[in-house]
Amino acid sequence: MSLDRETVKRIATLARLKLSDERVVPMQQDLNRILHFIDQLNEVDTSSVEKMESTKRVSMPLRQDIVNDGNCVDKILVNAPEVACNMFVVPKVVE
Repeated sequence: MSLDRETVKRIATLARLKLSDERVVPMQQDLNRILHFIDQLNEVDTSSVEKMESTKRVSMPLRQDIVNDGNCVDKILVNAPEVACNMFVVPKVVE
């Protein structure tokens, strides 16, 4: 797959990047190299490779699943711009 100048400009617009005309061609070359490399990776047969989540075999310590309210309402509400009845006050969004 190869990207043309217009596609590179569109990608830059979607990424909210200001790309000058002299930077379009180098960006196009970079993106085409990346896509070529991805095509090379897709050609590799990985069907016999075992999936792995991490390089280390570590089990996560489990905690008891106990339902509680956290007991920290005051700490949380300190960050709120407006509070009423121990709850966040938010602006009305539906009319």
